[in-house]
Amino acid sequence: MNDCKKMKDKVYTYMVECSDGTLYTGWTSDLYKRMNTHNKGKGAKYTRSRLPVKLVYYEMCDNKSEALKREIEIKRMKRKEKLEIIKNFNLKKEKSNSYGY
Repeated sequence: MNDCKKMKDKVYTYMVECSDGTLYTGWTSDLYKRMNTHNKGKGAKYTRSRLPVKLVYYEMCDNKSEALKREIEIKRMKRKEKLEIIKNFNLKKEKSNSYGY
């Protein structure tokens, strides 16, 4: 099995920041498609009136069940904890991206 196939088999738990500064957490098997759906106003009811949304965090999960469990964990967190996850995610991305983009 090649890496592309493995990536397509993965699912993601993600957070977006809405235009009003609130955070929304969900799961998907295609981040790019899901962000487009949200920003077209066809995503979650919560985000429809808070457009545009910006992807601020995601993590890969092995299956839908794992992604849903992680989504619930994150939704139960206080905002401060969510912001810390986002901050650490951004720091990790900066360190792994030596080209600066």
